[in-house]
Amino acid sequence: MDLSIVNAFDLSGRVAVITGAGGGIGREAAIVFAGAGARVVVGDVSADGLFETVRLVEANGGRAIAVPTDVTKRDQVDALVHTARREFGSVDVMANVAGIIRNNLVVDTSEEELDAVIAVNLKGVYFGCAAAARVMVEQGSGSIINVASAGMDMAVPGLSAYALTKAAVAMLTRTLATEVGPHGVRVNTIAPGFTDTPMTQRWWKTSEGAVDEAARDELWSMRADQSPLHRIGTARDQALGMLYLASDASAFMTGQVLRVNGGVVMP
Repeated sequence: MDLSIVNAFDLSGRVAVITGAGGGIGREAAIVFAGAGARVVVGDVSADGLFETVRLVEANGGRAIAVPTDVTKRDQVDALVHTARREFGSVDVMANVAGIIRNNLVVDTSEEELDAVIAVNLKGVYFGCAAAARVMVEQGSGSIINVASAGMDMAVPGLSAYALTKAAVAMLTRTLATEVGPHGVRVNTIAPGFTDTPMTQRWWKTSEGAVDEAARDELWSMRADQSPLHRIGTARDQALGMLYLASDASAFMTGQVLRVNGGVVMP
């Protein structure tokens, strides 16, 4: 294999900060980035989840630091980014992955529910973008990766709060890309399709962790049928898309939405 191609995806010597890294796509991104050579600093409200992520990264020979972080608190997001810079000297990749979902019709959505989704999915991403951009503009390089959703491209009853925040993330990405591009900083978004993560597992797994196999198989079959590839996504699928955006392989890409959705949405 041409080593220049391998090098294009190499993150050796770089530092990646990832929110929502206590499980799901955030955890897999930490594992993939570390596997590509990055040192990772991971944040999440779940301390137990974070430390498991660190264990998995280190088991594969990587280096990781856990910083319990509530992304709805700007000072905590700032502290997460500051820790990465203090410990490793730079912030080369910022992945704003943390997100929550609520299912309710517009007429039934409480203000508290709406505020909770906006606080995590939009303000949390905004805070992460701002904290990382300050560092990256100063150092003259960096890649910010936000996480939207296929939900922003399709109107689904009951997903108004989730969908509007994900659509807003895409617009935030474009705006920030124009602001920081002259300083050598890129900003892009991935928009996952249906992916097997704790967020989607709520449909077939109880709070105690018991699995309803029939419900799972029915849901996976239905979702797979919506894709020309006839399968659902994995956290690894999403993390590899994020690796592309984090690496020099996407050096001429900014302000874009990368739809890792199995072809369910083709805008």
